[in-house]
Amino acid sequence: MRKKNIAVQPFTLIGLALTLSMTGCANSQHVNDPWYGWNRGAQTFNDNLDKFVVKPLAIGYQKVTPEFVDQGVSNLFSNINDIGVTVNDMLQFKMLQSGMDASRFAINSTIGIGGLVDVAQHVNLPKHTEDFGQTLGYWGVPSGPYLVLPIFRSSSPRDTLGLVGDALFNPLTYISFINSSASIGTSAAKVVDIVDTRSDLMKTEKIVNEAAVDRYEFLKNAYQQRREYLIHDGNVPEIDLENEDYSPEEPKTNK
Repeated sequence: MRKKNIAVQPFTLIGLALTLSMTGCANSQHVNDPWYGWNRGAQTFNDNLDKFVVKPLAIGYQKVTPEFVDQGVSNLFSNINDIGVTVNDMLQFKMLQSGMDASRFAINSTIGIGGLVDVAQHVNLPKHTEDFGQTLGYWGVPSGPYLVLPIFRSSSPRDTLGLVGDALFNPLTYISFINSSASIGTSAAKVVDIVDTRSDLMKTEKIVNEAAVDRYEFLKNAYQQRREYLIHDGNVPEIDLENEDYSPEEPKTNK
């Protein structure tokens, strides 16, 4: 099964998250996790939802969907996502990258048959990951405490606000307002996107389940480290892994 552009440097981040989870699991309720009780409950809800609903759908999806169709579905939603990526590029003054991502969307939407084929990757236009949460981080908005959202999973107050911005940049949001049929179609598309994404996470799930001493701490640290990596464009400040009071450093707006 092909790999999707979901994670950045996955093995590096997973290794770091595992180290942090092992050092912090002895004292889960520390000052940097003030919503610990809520978060644990929300994660349990999400895990049960995944176990009994999303994962079975993803397994069935894998069994009945041919490889080329699965790839095409992933490419289609990735292409739609490139619209928001381009907007966030511009909001972060990444003009060269915004041009690349706009070109990527244009090429895949035309030559790539509406995004079903990722033609752009073959002409040196790789997929980038930019969202409104990263844009807020770029402008100095603090992340706030770790927050687990029902259904949406790991987040933070900043990234929760970022979800609203990303929805505004997604054309499917506006299509759903046309009429009831369009709304149903959009909802169905979102379900397919969720199931397709979940099916691509099967192998990653095995790594988490086998490596995590404490699943909650593992997922929390993996999420926070990945967000830091993305916001700083890979130039993450050095941290002391033994410092339990570590709080992610916010990026400077003049980077």
